[in-house]
Amino acid sequence: MLLLLLGIVLLHIVALVLLLVSTIVSVWTSNDTGTSDLWYNCSTATGGHHCNPASTGEWIQAVQALMILSIIFSVLSLVLFFCQLFTLQKGGRFFLTGTFQILASLFVMSGAIIYTVMSPEWVPKDDTYGYSYILAWVAFPLALISGLIYVILRKRE
Repeated sequence: MLLLLLGIVLLHIVALVLLLVSTIVSVWTSNDTGTSDLWYNCSTATGGHHCNPASTGEWIQAVQALMILSIIFSVLSLVLFFCQLFTLQKGGRFFLTGTFQILASLFVMSGAIIYTVMSPEWVPKDDTYGYSYILAWVAFPLALISGLIYVILRKRE
């Protein structure tokens, strides 16, 4: 039972780290002369490293908000899991923890979909998606799976 709990917590922490990295690191799109992310557009085309704030469009602000919400809900879910682990009655399910984690996964999915649909208007055609964008998509199923495991999981003695 201890190994199961350790595995679930490890899966949750991996998803949380992926969410943090994908939100903070500046490589949602990249090309030979720079990178773009949710916060800054950085370029090395003029000989130096210059970063400008990201577009002020509503869609990028929506993606920023959704990614931040996914991190907040994932952290809250982890805290709730530990609280419920010690306070939940025997045989109880971790519904609240699972709900928060599933919401976190839906937020990151929504943010990545919005970025995918709207970025062609903002990002040049020769740019490719960077590793932060890919990490966001990898974090989505991990968070969803851990949320579903929490919903199914029952507390034992």
